[in-house]
Amino acid sequence: MGEVATSTHPHLDKLLAAAVKLGAARTAVAYPCSASALKAALTASELGLIEPLLVGPVNRIRELAEAEGLDLGAAELIETGTDPIDAAAGAIGLIRSGRATLLMKGSLHTDELMGAAVAKDGGLRTGRRTSHAFLFDVPGHNRPFLMADCVVNIAPGLIEKRDITQNAIELAHALGLERPYVGILSAVETVNPQIPGTIEAAALSKMAERGQITGAIVDGPLAFDVAISGEAARIKGLTSPVSERPDILIVPNLEAGNLLYKQLVYLAKAECAGIILGAAVPIILTSRADSATTRIASTALAVIKANDSQKRLTLLECDRDLHGHQRQ
Repeated sequence: MGEVATSTHPHLDKLLAAAVKLGAARTAVAYPCSASALKAALTASELGLIEPLLVGPVNRIRELAEAEGLDLGAAELIETGTDPIDAAAGAIGLIRSGRATLLMKGSLHTDELMGAAVAKDGGLRTGRRTSHAFLFDVPGHNRPFLMADCVVNIAPGLIEKRDITQNAIELAHALGLERPYVGILSAVETVNPQIPGTIEAAALSKMAERGQITGAIVDGPLAFDVAISGEAARIKGLTSPVSERPDILIVPNLEAGNLLYKQLVYLAKAECAGIILGAAVPIILTSRADSATTRIASTALAVIKANDSQKRLTLLECDRDLHGHQRQ
């Protein structure tokens, strides 16, 4: 069930191999009541990534498994009734009680799951703003990179962007990058009061210099071409430590990020892994249109992040394997 390795996306193959070595994480799967959601959880279990706790209407889950020819195996089923909001609350309760260390979205709406996750009472709040980050593997590009936030925060202000950036930096640390390069994206490279994102990008860069954002080299504003291409930076006469080698790209808002993410997937044939950060545990949040590769890679990324608090993981043998060059 679900062969996910592909030579066209070697970085995600390595991500999966690294996660499997860490052992299966007990994962509360909220409302796995569609074929794609149930298959994703069971495939992740088969690959050794998770031990699934399937939370929702038990009879419906069993009937779906039978109809789709899926083996529930050793998966634990936990009854919460037919209301997906109750399933979300039940899954989060398993996290809070220590019975699970990851939360996976099933077939309920994102708002239903995240509403329960960020609830003031009984949720998974921390002192940090929750945000989403993708890890992209783009064919023809020799390095993976993270991008945030294309999914959760619609129009984040400066303080929200600080948390989005710090969340992504800490995910990069979990992947073995001790001091990642972060590019704050906008339409142009100069500060322009008519483009608020450029002002916030410059402020984020200064915050990093002064220790309000830690663990990374941060620069912005940067247009996407300058961030990705050293040649574009040279033509424009711009010098940036991030240019040509970004580990993390921070988008100005959800609209820009979502457009860019889908262009990479549908035009550049990228695959990606994505998780929610800033909550008490990583949250595996995938879309109905996501590929099987993305679903499994997202689970692998969450496993790696969850293990980071116990043991810092170097994703590959050294930075050169991951990025094609050795850090200085």
